[in-house]
Amino acid sequence: MKHFILFLFLIVLACTNKEVQNDNKLAQNANRPNIVLIVSDDQGYRDLGCFGATDVKTPTLDKLAEEGVRLTNFYVTCSFCTPSRSSLLTGRYPQRNGTYELFRNDRVNDGYLYQAYEYSVSPERILGTDLREVLISEVLKDAGYVNACFGKWDLGQLKRFLPLQQGFDRYYGHVNTGIDYFTHERYGVPSMYDDNEPTIKDKGVYCTDLFEREALKFLNENIDKPFFLYLPFNAPHYGSNQHKEDPRYPVQATQEYLDMYPEYFEKGDYKRQGTLAAITDMDNAIGNILKVIEDAGKEENTLVIFLSDNGAGTGKGVANYPLRGGKGNYFEGGIRVPCIIKWPGKINENLIIENFVSSLEIFPTILSAAGIDKNDSVILDGFDLMPLLSRENEKLERQEMYWESRGKFAARIGNWKIVDNIDEKGFFDLSTDISERNDLTTIQSEKFEEIKLKFKNWQTEMAKAEPRGPFKDY
Repeated sequence: MKHFILFLFLIVLACTNKEVQNDNKLAQNANRPNIVLIVSDDQGYRDLGCFGATDVKTPTLDKLAEEGVRLTNFYVTCSFCTPSRSSLLTGRYPQRNGTYELFRNDRVNDGYLYQAYEYSVSPERILGTDLREVLISEVLKDAGYVNACFGKWDLGQLKRFLPLQQGFDRYYGHVNTGIDYFTHERYGVPSMYDDNEPTIKDKGVYCTDLFEREALKFLNENIDKPFFLYLPFNAPHYGSNQHKEDPRYPVQATQEYLDMYPEYFEKGDYKRQGTLAAITDMDNAIGNILKVIEDAGKEENTLVIFLSDNGAGTGKGVANYPLRGGKGNYFEGGIRVPCIIKWPGKINENLIIENFVSSLEIFPTILSAAGIDKNDSVILDGFDLMPLLSRENEKLERQEMYWESRGKFAARIGNWKIVDNIDEKGFFDLSTDISERNDLTTIQSEKFEEIKLKFKNWQTEMAKAEPRGPFKDY
């Protein structure tokens, strides 16, 4: 009888402990901040009112900057999309996580239409980020977050690479680097997915409107849970629209937003008109999404981060000024991007921070904000920005950063920067020459060789990292 009573006591004690643990976990989750991570696509450094533009209407993002922090010396890890986005979600250099090139076919712009089977075995369809990589979504999921991604995924199209297999509970968006904003096709192949399944049900509806619709639905269903909302827009990237009726608009937009920029239509600058229209449409969508959070009384407990995945392209119609270069090269215009962060009560309002930081810092910053310990078995290449953002440590910044792709490379050590874009090279002091006009290669030859050696040492470190696919031979 005594043994039976003791057995019952142990059962009751175990149940009580489990209830206490569950209560503690619920309390911990209730205190975790919501995370909203917003990424625009090929948005120029100056394509925001709060970053100096006078011709673009971005009231939402300008307000976000007034209520938070503008990071004006902020870099991404690559000057084109796929590697940049992989680094953002893994917190690791593209050379370390294995995604250092685009997952795409070569016939992007010549109007070629793929047959179904031909596309199904093409590199664009079968490549993806190494499944051993740990994404921020997976870490947050384990900590009790409900996660959603709406927009451009770009880390692989096969089911095993899709968001639902990487810690997300909901996904709606396109899975490759670029599509037609209205038909949702690339090379004539439908590219929109609803969770794990391809869908054509919304064909004809502008992409940004769809991503907004799905985000609003997700928030209305999960607003009282700790949530991670990842919004990787494809705006204002060029549309893969070689079959669009009006070829004047490489960046597609709805007529409502094109009509907001009649001056560019009158000048025949359709590229700029389309770019600004796409940005303003995206800005409006972001405003509507953040309003749901505000109206629900969750604004104070929500960390919002906005950045572009790389700079805008070069040539007429883009706004990387005062930076030189753009997408595809390693001058500042290709890798220095606008970044805004807001967290009421934790970060000061209307603050401009000029410290040298990067997208590699986003992963550890989210971990810190959510109160999640770093996994020591995973090497992260960034650090927690919260001491800088909160002004606890106003001097916190990177000391060095490196870039490499397609035979091009760059290295920044302090304010010194080497750039080798194959056809254009130079060595610059960014403290006095943000536009990279004064080549100091021969004038500061010793410093040049010193930084070049640091770059080679970084290359060695990346080569020794545990191999990751799909491009490495191992």
